[in-house]
Amino acid sequence: MKVAVTGTGITKFGELWDKSFANLAEEAAGRAVVESTVEPQKIDAVFCANMLSGNLSGQNHLGALITSILNINSPAYTIEAACASGGVAANLAYQAILSGSIKNALIIGVEKMTDYSTAEVATGLMGAAAEDERDAALTFPGLYAIMANAHMEKYKTTKKHMAAVAVKNHRHGSLNENAQYQNLITIEKVLESAPVATPLNLFDCSPITDGAAAIILSAVEDSSKKVTIAASSVATDKVGLAKRKSITELLATKIASQNAYQMAGISEGDVDVAEVHDCFTIAEILAMEDLGFCKKGDGGKFVSSGITEIGAKKPTNTSGGLKACGHPVGATGIKQIIEITKQLKGEAGKRQVKGAKIGLTHNVGGSGATAAIHILRI
Repeated sequence: MKVAVTGTGITKFGELWDKSFANLAEEAAGRAVVESTVEPQKIDAVFCANMLSGNLSGQNHLGALITSILNINSPAYTIEAACASGGVAANLAYQAILSGSIKNALIIGVEKMTDYSTAEVATGLMGAAAEDERDAALTFPGLYAIMANAHMEKYKTTKKHMAAVAVKNHRHGSLNENAQYQNLITIEKVLESAPVATPLNLFDCSPITDGAAAIILSAVEDSSKKVTIAASSVATDKVGLAKRKSITELLATKIASQNAYQMAGISEGDVDVAEVHDCFTIAEILAMEDLGFCKKGDGGKFVSSGITEIGAKKPTNTSGGLKACGHPVGATGIKQIIEITKQLKGEAGKRQVKGAKIGLTHNVGGSGATAAIHILRI
């Protein structure tokens, strides 16, 4: 028995003023159910990934909200792991299916963020940080700026290296009809954009986004022509930067990815396409190193070389990543799985990676306290 992605559903990502939280959830879940051909009444459990609904809108009890929308009575769970909520929800559903307790699971990530002020959203997001970081009036751009400065000092990473991440992901996002940003940008535009937290400028940062993404995972005996989950792994580290052994790497990513490679029986070199957590441009550079795609300290040069472009050796963030596709926090980890599923099935259109057979998703919570890795294959 294997666990397969039998259905996917995703909304447009962006500033969706005409859509409510429930609208987005219904659209994504409905599409996933239809594609899977699993009858709603045969969904054995619902896993809803979300971080901010309770803080921003006061709406909690989200699992039951989703079952109400679908008019089913399945057990339902709400999962919060900051920006890794989607990846962690998928991991829990995967484990439940492997245990034999359920056969079909709906995993949905949804977030409605743009109805609220930047200050309200930033305050909500800082719930994923340590208390002393909040007391110091830090924000997540500030935390990742600390990591970026440390990496620049230790490994000679440059602002141009980071800008190359944004340029590449906007290029990929321009090929994605669901992306929040579909415009091309240049290195110069990134470097000249408004400073947010030195050395990070506006175009080094992922946006505030509305959106939803859903998948159906099912137990299957015949996995031929199906995308299956070959590995699912979650690891954690200290919540605050000050208590970590190193702030130029994400230990949780390193642990989770090594566990996933071993579980799937592959090495990092076998990965044909990857979706990684580029909440800030430095985050993608760290991911390249921590996932083992390049040597520690070489991430900036690695991305700048063009090797992570579609058509090159290690295409990364073909969806546009968080930077261009958008970052509706709870939905991001599920969106990553959908993108890799489409790539492996040859359904990614203009952004298709030729011959992709093995894909990886990397979803991070906070400044790296949680990392969820999934390896998919066909």
